[in-house]
Amino acid sequence: MVTTPKFAHVVLQTSKLEEMRDWYCALLDGHVVFESGPLSFVTFDEEHHRIAFLAPPVPLEPKSPAASGMHHVAYTFASLDDLLDRYTALKERDILPHVPIQHGVTTSLYYRDPDGNYVEMQVDNFATPEEATAYMEGPEFERDPVGVSFNPDHMLAARRAGTAEAQLCTRSWALATDPDLPHPLAALTS
Repeated sequence: MVTTPKFAHVVLQTSKLEEMRDWYCALLDGHVVFESGPLSFVTFDEEHHRIAFLAPPVPLEPKSPAASGMHHVAYTFASLDDLLDRYTALKERDILPHVPIQHGVTTSLYYRDPDGNYVEMQVDNFATPEEATAYMEGPEFERDPVGVSFNPDHMLAARRAGTAEAQLCTRSWALATDPDLPHPLAALTS
């Protein structure tokens, strides 16, 4: 039998080591495990490091939105309340999502780090992987696999007013609440 590996960490090459380290520590409520010279190792859970930063001794080119490569990395929260709590804490530090998207399968906030990389903070909208897969095989996802934009402040206000998580984690709620927001695909590719 083949053993399935577990994701361990990602390493980001940057000319902005301190800024990137501080931003990711804020985003993930993490801390530095080790740092010396051009290397910094950060974790936010039981793993010894989840993100490392490498600052080479030469200037790096800024990331172009037209370049190929990894688009984003995603982190999942256990509940919508947890995601909204993190949104609120980050907003207090002037870290705002670049584009919020109600994918249908997830409710997601996409942030951009100081180097321009996207980081998705999300909550799964279905209780099981089988239910999520069934949704992804259904007509709503087929029509638009990206989803619709929403205003996280409107979602936070609705949640604080007692609207159920299950109601907020739908495209129909996002469309009814913020019908004039542009489709998020343009923002995700810029």
